[in-house]
This record gives sequence, C-alpha cells and structure tokens, in this order.
Amino acid sequence: MDVPNIADKKPIVMTLAPGKYYWCQCGLSESQPLCDGTHSGSAFAPKVFEVAERKPVALCQCKRTKNPPYCDGTHATL
Repeated sequence: MDVPNIADKKPIVMTLAPGKYYWCQCGLSESQPLCDGTHSGSAFAPKVFEVAERKPVALCQCKRTKNPPYCDGTHATL
C-alpha cells in the first residue's frame, strides 16, 4: 500500500486533554483517527503530535491533509 486508505471523508472533532497523541497515517486503524498499530509492516508510521492544553481539534480522516494531523478541508475535493 503506497497511498493511505481514506478512513472517512470528513474530519472528526474531539476535545483532547494535554498529552502526546499518535495520529493514524495509514487509514486502517480501528481507533480512527488515532493509531492502533495496524500499519505494522507497511511504509506508514503514526504522526506524533502534542496538545499543550485541553482544546477541541478537527483531526483529518481522509489522510490527504497538508497539515497533519489537522483537517485542512482537502476531503471536500475527494
């Protein structure tokens, strides 16, 4: 698999607590939008990102964003 799977054509909005997160880049995780290790053995690895304070975020699920892990609206063109 050279191109990530589209998990959904809309972002998921969630409120995240401060901490480190692992965003799924392969699109196959059962824990979308976060990584569950399904990428193992592929060319993909999770995108590590940190949240400094509790806040709502819109995380990309189409896996085509130019600003990973955040949605940039690219899903609207798919």
